[in-house]
Amino acid sequence: MTAGVMLPRDLAAAEIVPFARRAEELGFGEVWIVEDLGFHGGIAQAATVLAVTSRIRVGIGILPAGARNVAFTAMELATLARLHPGRLVAGIGHGVPGWMRQVGAWPASPLTLFAEHARALTGLLRGERVRAEGRYVRLDGAGLEAAPETVPPVLAGVRGPKSLAVAGAELDGVILAEPAPAEYIAAARRILPPQARVVVFGHAVVDPDAEAARARVRPLLAAIGDPELSAHVDPLPFAAELRALRARHQDGDSFAAGLPGEWVDALTLAGPADAVRRRIAGLGADSVVLIPVGDDRLAALDTLATAL
Repeated sequence: MTAGVMLPRDLAAAEIVPFARRAEELGFGEVWIVEDLGFHGGIAQAATVLAVTSRIRVGIGILPAGARNVAFTAMELATLARLHPGRLVAGIGHGVPGWMRQVGAWPASPLTLFAEHARALTGLLRGERVRAEGRYVRLDGAGLEAAPETVPPVLAGVRGPKSLAVAGAELDGVILAEPAPAEYIAAARRILPPQARVVVFGHAVVDPDAEAARARVRPLLAAIGDPELSAHVDPLPFAAELRALRARHQDGDSFAAGLPGEWVDALTLAGPADAVRRRIAGLGADSVVLIPVGDDRLAALDTLATAL
């Protein structure tokens, strides 16, 4: 199991390099960048982080399938993989529906687009000439003139059984976004093939005072009762109780404030270092990516590293 850290999406551009270098110094195995609409570009961040570090793996979570032509996505990823062999992990997915609609890139069938994109991308990265006449992806013998010798793993940032099944058939594994409790991870593994790599994201606070740590992550759980996160909630032993609690609260903040401490523990990576370390080990993931919480992300990095 590898412990990684997420480069926050709203980190100032001038802080990206210091953050990445410090993550490597502290011994994190991976640093993951995100491509959320309106913040920083995924390829630009990955290229920068790879260039200013020497060991740490860099994950992209995720590049929305509808945002780019698949052949050009393959070119970008292949270039990074050739420049930094063995250090890139690529992530693709549907993208957030609201954001994709804002830019006119949400398809009538997101699953079809994702499946066609995934199949073509992996073929291109393996050096194949790809012909595709799909609903969304159409290639007429497109290929890379210099495919990477070390093909980067391509993972899917998806949720739901149908998308997980496509990811298992076409890609190397999945990225399970926060919250990712152990039961949700186990449910995903039952759909995926045994060799699939599972990367999970989790909000993380390391503090000797367990209640103080929980207080800092509670606001981030305000949306856990929303229907779009049902895949994360359904496998939980307290799923029915959680939904009942959500129904009694008109706003997410009061709902989050009322979550029992043990539920917060199951849904996040918050608490004393030894407790967080045990929780990371018990999740059943191949990589656990800690999302720093708070305003001072560089200081949070040092604190999170105590749980490695």
